[in-house]
Amino acid sequence: MKNQVLFFLCFIIASVSYVQAQGLPDNPDPGKCYVKCITKDEFSQVEETLQVYPSYTTLEAIPATYKTVEETVLVKEATERYVYTPATYEEVEVAYIGKAAGNRLEVIPASFGRDSKTYETYPATQGWEYKVLDDCPSVNKEDCVAACFVEYPASYRDVPFTTLASDASTTSSPIPERPASYTKKVINTPARMDKIEIPAEYKTITRQVVDQPATSRSNAVAAKSETVSRTILAKKGGITSWEEIECELLNPNVIPIFYETASARLTPASKRTIDETLLPILNSKPVNIEVMAHTDARGDDGYNMSLSQQRANSVVNYLVSKGVSRSRLSAKGYGETRLKNRCANGVDCSDGEHRLNRRTEFRVLNN
Repeated sequence: MKNQVLFFLCFIIASVSYVQAQGLPDNPDPGKCYVKCITKDEFSQVEETLQVYPSYTTLEAIPATYKTVEETVLVKEATERYVYTPATYEEVEVAYIGKAAGNRLEVIPASFGRDSKTYETYPATQGWEYKVLDDCPSVNKEDCVAACFVEYPASYRDVPFTTLASDASTTSSPIPERPASYTKKVINTPARMDKIEIPAEYKTITRQVVDQPATSRSNAVAAKSETVSRTILAKKGGITSWEEIECELLNPNVIPIFYETASARLTPASKRTIDETLLPILNSKPVNIEVMAHTDARGDDGYNMSLSQQRANSVVNYLVSKGVSRSRLSAKGYGETRLKNRCANGVDCSDGEHRLNRRTEFRVLNN
């Protein structure tokens, strides 16, 4: 009797030590099942606006404008003529400015350079991952769980952009004046003797003068920007907790959903079934769910495998559209590899027997 009591006490101490070592929930209820939940890293998307092309100024040269003016000039001076000895003349050239001097503007365009900046588009992460070892000899798979600390490096992206090396400017070059001349007669020797007045002679000339000097007009070119999407770590995961779950949810459970013939598209009735069965579980507990799709043995094996995978993906995609994180879901198509009855290739079965194999199942997983 004493040995039995001692064995019973050792069994209780060993059980408590095992629970503490495995981090199992305290004070579990009899007949209840628990799944281990490791909170995931939470990420968020941020957008950053990067200037990839700077603002700059273009210049437009506006040439000078001229106007033509008329001017009366003396071409022959007044003099006196004598009866016996008239005056003699000689011709001289008189210079004047036919076109005034100005300047010419030339535009030197802006010049640019190239540069780039490296952005972290996905941060480095690390955390514990649990893996059940293959060929586990124990009935309790928890005995063969290995914890691996895994690190994933960050991802980066180089974003090129254009820089302004020098802005637009102008250079000025002079336009020389254009000289002109006219001829006039001047007295060489005056008249002698009787003096007769000879009036002066005039001539109207035209010349160009600057009306508006050369100027430049500037035009502002706006900068160009590009939006870069980045994923940042919003909340660090890795916290382990145990969630109570109905024991039958740990085994494959058939979801009464249907698809169109030879199609993976969910019907409206199937979507309502998913809303009533899977969504409440995922919204109430931080557990992971595996969706498994199967077909009957009729038809090509490869086609059935592909169709079942597409149907499992349809369920997962629908749950994601309802706000469930894709990291909590997995989809697996088994085709006709897991038949529930004898209806394999070549076996004559009724449609009802084949219908038993055309099923979609789900089960709750440890994460």
